[in-house]
Amino acid sequence: MDVQPYQTPPRWWSPLLNPRWFWFWRWVRRRIRIKHHHLENIEIQGLENLQKCLDEKQGILITPNHSSHADPTVLYWVADQLKTPFYFMAAWQIFQKANWFRLLILRHHGCFSVDRDGTDIRALRQSVDILRNKPHPLVIFPEGEIYHLNKRITPFHDGPSAIALSAAKNAERPISCIPCGIRYQYISNPIEELLELMDRLEEQLLWRPKRNLILRKRIYQFAEAILGLKETEYLGHSQTGSLPERIKALTEFILQGLEDKYGIGNRDSSLPERIKACRRVAIQLKENSELSEQEHEDAQIDLDDLFIVTQLFSYPGTYASAKPTVEDMAEMLDKFEEDVLRTPTASIRGARRAVISFGKPIKVEPAKGDNNQTHALTEKLEQEVQTLLDNVQLE
Repeated sequence: MDVQPYQTPPRWWSPLLNPRWFWFWRWVRRRIRIKHHHLENIEIQGLENLQKCLDEKQGILITPNHSSHADPTVLYWVADQLKTPFYFMAAWQIFQKANWFRLLILRHHGCFSVDRDGTDIRALRQSVDILRNKPHPLVIFPEGEIYHLNKRITPFHDGPSAIALSAAKNAERPISCIPCGIRYQYISNPIEELLELMDRLEEQLLWRPKRNLILRKRIYQFAEAILGLKETEYLGHSQTGSLPERIKALTEFILQGLEDKYGIGNRDSSLPERIKACRRVAIQLKENSELSEQEHEDAQIDLDDLFIVTQLFSYPGTYASAKPTVEDMAEMLDKFEEDVLRTPTASIRGARRAVISFGKPIKVEPAKGDNNQTHALTEKLEQEVQTLLDNVQLE
């Protein structure tokens, strides 16, 4: 997981979507899709669900899972087939890190920034305006983060549902949410490159590469070692029990400590929402000019701890199954490459294909000021996207 700067955004980046520029940059999209993400084939399922809403000139919110850095590229491919561009809501850190050329391309592709840790009124207004008035769909990834989980989703944030419900209020056209699932599969065998990466990871722990073991066991032993180091750092000792139990226990130890420190009592919320609530307070403390240098340093330490919690959350602890697929092992090694070797974006090893599936549209009724309505729509989208992932038939 790429380390992001957590602070108040320096500015807001608006979209500069123009269909002519979108078509002009098609060669860039093709290069990124093939050269960078190694996607040689993309299969689209359920496209008629999206096409129907476009034909009816509805306001459309597409809500995909977010397991890979390649997800926007797959959606751009769909946009090319439909001959209509999409708007994208994206974390402001992406814009801040981009050089002027990449920034121009992002904005020409309808991307606009959002502060995921605060109440971003400009991003909210932009999203509502797109759904009410613009001819092109809006894409928001409800998971927020990229967790490298190809088969299952993590809890959706309520933000996209709240935006759709807000847009539906007093809208002059129907507003629909379209669930979307994206799965990836290797079409060339990446095992040799995965083994080479496993060697480097073990050497990072000052181990001799354990080439006498099968890759699944090497991944499991490496995960145990990394988790044991973190347990010793925070607890003073390693724990016993299964990996999922140990991950959950360490996560709760760190997060509950911060919630107690900040006086936050939202433990019935999803773990990503709990992290977000703590992060919001830590950012405010870090940027409070009236506090001492030591207090600013303490706030930064808390932000670092929250990043550890986010990393732990991305590890399901179930990758030691008896028959993991190549994709299962590759995604775990992708996590290790980013978290242990500090690679900003995990490398793609071997040619891949993607399957993107669109579910039936969910018509959005105007918001009635009831939070249960927002939660209900979020849960519906979450269930539908997981069902799409479960039903994808890979070759």
